[in-house]
Amino acid sequence: MFSFLHSSDLHIGKRFGNLPEDLRGRLREARHGVIGRLASAAREHGAGVILLAGDTFDTETPTPAVLRQALGEMARNSPLRWVLLPGNHDSLLADQLWSAARGVVPDNVILATEAAPLPLGPDVMLLPAPCTTRRPGRDLTEWMTGAATPDGAIRIGLAHGPIQEFSEDATATNVIAPNRAALAGLDYMALGDWHGSVAVDARTYYSGAPEPDRFKHDRPGQAMVVSIAGQGAMPTTTAAVTASFSWQTLQLPLLASEDGVEALKAALPEPFARRQTLLRVALSGRARLNGRTAMTSLLQQVAPEFAHLEIDTELLGTDCESDDLEIIDRAGALRDTADLLLAESLDQSRSGDDRGVAREALIRLFSYCEAIDR
Repeated sequence: MFSFLHSSDLHIGKRFGNLPEDLRGRLREARHGVIGRLASAAREHGAGVILLAGDTFDTETPTPAVLRQALGEMARNSPLRWVLLPGNHDSLLADQLWSAARGVVPDNVILATEAAPLPLGPDVMLLPAPCTTRRPGRDLTEWMTGAATPDGAIRIGLAHGPIQEFSEDATATNVIAPNRAALAGLDYMALGDWHGSVAVDARTYYSGAPEPDRFKHDRPGQAMVVSIAGQGAMPTTTAAVTASFSWQTLQLPLLASEDGVEALKAALPEPFARRQTLLRVALSGRARLNGRTAMTSLLQQVAPEFAHLEIDTELLGTDCESDDLEIIDRAGALRDTADLLLAESLDQSRSGDDRGVAREALIRLFSYCEAIDR
């Protein structure tokens, strides 16, 4: 039985420039820390090899500190062996990266920078397909089909890129044949690029990123523990959760008659998990004006408990009735303004953007007046 850990897309050194500065450092450190968590998962499941299927580094020019500290952490977790495959973010075009890595690579780290068989054991051969450039424009796994390996050896493919149009990169052209495992007689094909875990078929898997970096996949970061009894045997796979941060999207469809605040309270993550959670709250359906502002107020109150919190109200319609406007004022300039904004928000002769501006202005006016009344 040969057991190994399949992971990819660590993106060590990612800057997270679109997030608050105080959070960026925590997220960058989590990407480095995942090396140790992968090692712990491998030891827990009896795996002696960790395959990293591309994009170990976020750019082709990581700083010397990022490179040396990552390799140092892998060395610290010897005798586990690590195999690093160049991906589209850290392709072979990055001469400086891979030359520097060769100069300091620890004994337990293998740089899979050539499309040639690599022995992982007496009866286990790895067939890597390193990315030559960010967009190679061809299927780099084609060579595996004709690759000769010893009789009886387990054949494992290692590649980075999309299958058909299934990719993190919308402009990707290096499409991998979805049946490459069958064409090349592979016992397992370990893929990277897609940041969510996906089984393409019984022998072909995307491991997903071990530490999420976006709301797109909305699932825990994990690696795949893979065991193969021998050549031709079906692999067994087990997911091992490895993430320290959770990126979650909370979808909350509402009815105007519903108590949105109570629904929101019930759906929010438990307080103990919030510091390590980046949360996107997507409100949809319809809500009364006072209910909408109450939900926004609740989210603003709990936001400091989370690593990061975003509110998306693009699909949330707002119903406004006369008693809502009376909270603003019963008469006078404020009430006249509220009536005008309400009329403009409902005026179908105006553009959607103009109606949206009027609606948001009315909501803000309502929230200000409501706060004063308190």
